[in-house]
Amino acid sequence: MKKWYQTPQAATIWTIARIWLGLQWFGAGFHKITGGFDAGGFLQGAIAQAAGDHPAVQGWYANFLQSFAVPNVDLFNVLIPWGETLVGVGLILGAATIPALIAGAFMNLNFLLAGTTSTNPILYTVAFVLLFAGSGATYWGVDRFAVPYLKAAITKKDARQKA
Repeated sequence: MKKWYQTPQAATIWTIARIWLGLQWFGAGFHKITGGFDAGGFLQGAIAQAAGDHPAVQGWYANFLQSFAVPNVDLFNVLIPWGETLVGVGLILGAATIPALIAGAFMNLNFLLAGTTSTNPILYTVAFVLLFAGSGATYWGVDRFAVPYLKAAITKKDARQKA
């Protein structure tokens, strides 16, 4: 018996939330790709927020940014906009929904750790609600058909290797 949040009726609500979340990610990423993006200023601003009596950024995270992110800013200049865009596409289509939700939540967490509130708590919360909705969040999307197909293909491959 399906739980109430995994019914087709509830899946409609999850689909609307998933597509809304996907549009947020897609818009943010596409804007960065087409408008030019440099994470350098953001990273320096986050590091600066680690000082003072009530820092918005924890010292350990500022150290991570200083020692890893800043020296690799060119990598982050590619990963962030394309990651946001691909998370958006995945969520809009309902394709690779669970990995997209996890990747989006991970990016939100990092933006929050870097001292940026903005819409990140809302996006992070919606991602987690959709993760808990499980198959209800993927009912109306590509995953509804792709996941069973991939499972069958993997099972068939495993059976051939064991024989």
